[in-house]
Amino acid sequence: MTLYGAIEAGGTKFVLAVGDDKYQIVEQLTISTEVPAITMAATIAFFQKYQLAAIGLGTFGPVDLNPQSPTYGYITNTPKQAWVNYPIVATLTEALQIPVMVTTDVNVSCYGEYYFGNAKGLNSCLYYTVGTGIGAGAINRGQIVGNLAHPEMGHVALAIDPRDTFAGCCPYHGNCLEGMASGTALSQRTGRSGAAIPATDPAWDLIENYLGQAIYNASLTLDPEVIVLGGGVMKQPRVIAGIRRKFLELDHGYRTIAIADYLQPARLADQQGILGCLVLAMGKVDLS
Repeated sequence: MTLYGAIEAGGTKFVLAVGDDKYQIVEQLTISTEVPAITMAATIAFFQKYQLAAIGLGTFGPVDLNPQSPTYGYITNTPKQAWVNYPIVATLTEALQIPVMVTTDVNVSCYGEYYFGNAKGLNSCLYYTVGTGIGAGAINRGQIVGNLAHPEMGHVALAIDPRDTFAGCCPYHGNCLEGMASGTALSQRTGRSGAAIPATDPAWDLIENYLGQAIYNASLTLDPEVIVLGGGVMKQPRVIAGIRRKFLELDHGYRTIAIADYLQPARLADQQGILGCLVLAMGKVDLS
């Protein structure tokens, strides 16, 4: 039995797993994203127990995906200051002495939904993670859109709601999508975590407005067959309904879309990222 490693490296947590070539999980562990010395030591120790063929890594970013670059596999200008310019791929490769295939954390979730979830059997899809930050990945005919670089759809500009007095939390852009509608923005707006914010709180109206704007614009640009939404913010049941309403409001009947089929929640019980990492580790993703 051939074993593969999977790392879904997010801004809040690292999900680590070992799986076989049938995508069956042998062991899985979640650890906090702390400073690199702590988190990477725990990650390496987890995988050293196994003989692995390769590791698939989906990491928060921005991350340098150009194999010709001197900083290939580095996390670059991330808001997480301890991880800025961190050589995550080289660190894993040197410690474990096995190939490490890398893309973004949202790209591996996109692959998970494309191979196993709500985009299975389609030619194209767009996937958003709305959590600590916001990111998106797109697949067209089996390939991620953007190979040497990656889309930064979490940092698009917005039409700010005139009722909104929040300045935004993105350290680079302030009031971009991530700065206004991420889980971090939601917590800073309300002083509470998303799970503790009642569905009647007006902050949700703003979140739905901004996500609806961004997703509608991305839909017009990329024309995917389905858009899948995951991440912690999407666990509030009202959010996807609000995004759908905003999407249709902006569309004005321009396209014929069955909105409940077109905008869907992720369906893989938060395993889409890990499954996508295994797909990546097995060499089934063209990273050229």
